[in-house]
Amino acid sequence: MPLFGGIEAGGTKFICAVGSGPDELLAQARFPTTTPEETLTRAAEFFNQFMVQTQTRLHGIGIASFGPLDLDPHSPTYGFITSTPKPGWQNVAIRDVLLARTGCPVVIDTDVNGAALAEGIWGSATGLSDYVYITVGTGIGGGLIVQGRPFHGLLHPEMGHIPLPHDLTKDPFPGICPFHGDCFEGLASGPALQARLGQNPETVPSNHPIWDLEANYIALALQTIICVVSPQRIILGGGVMQQTHLFPRIRDLTRTLLNGYIQARALLEETDSYIVPPKLGSLTGVLGAIALAQQASEN
Repeated sequence: MPLFGGIEAGGTKFICAVGSGPDELLAQARFPTTTPEETLTRAAEFFNQFMVQTQTRLHGIGIASFGPLDLDPHSPTYGFITSTPKPGWQNVAIRDVLLARTGCPVVIDTDVNGAALAEGIWGSATGLSDYVYITVGTGIGGGLIVQGRPFHGLLHPEMGHIPLPHDLTKDPFPGICPFHGDCFEGLASGPALQARLGQNPETVPSNHPIWDLEANYIALALQTIICVVSPQRIILGGGVMQQTHLFPRIRDLTRTLLNGYIQARALLEETDSYIVPPKLGSLTGVLGAIALAQQASEN
């Protein structure tokens, strides 16, 4: 089978891989996200060494990256990381650098769009054409797949920055988003939980009231996303969703918030199979990058 490269470009680490799917990964590497020069050099060296050692040319490299990104192919800054709060990474031409240093076709999209695409090909959304993948972790982001392809529109979806009802009497926490304060990410991301608790949320028991608050914020966001996008399924990934006890709470609260308005069996009777975890685990991101490269090669 044709081989592709994939890069899960995260704010804390890069994961690089070569392969054609979850059962055919021939090489992998992980390293910290440091400066753009150092990090992108290591990524390019990984792919170049693989091609030299195996005498194989990659058919393309996909990048599933943190953002925001410029994804307009007609823009002079196409493939750039733009207004990220990550120091040193603003206005970095991540796609152009990898293209120049590997000589391979390079495609870029958001990390969540990549993850969503991978889950549709090999994971929790196989057989579906229109669905959403949301990651709740260090940040919150959402990938939207429409007719089997990542949706972009003006830029790309920013589901983590939608406003949520915020009852300051029940939750006086102001939120931590540097742009919007108490948006979805500002209230419900992993760092928001840690700021409230003063400790790592992973150490907090499942009966702590913080989890009811967290489930409520996620359900409020899903209510909005369901009403706006009408996805066939919602996949919830990311570090916070490792707290699997959140799933039944979120499903029940989402159904309650919708209050029977949307007459779909998936929401009325089958939320266990409508709001689900990802199946690809820690490989979702890098497999998403490979899937992006595969899809681009078919165009």
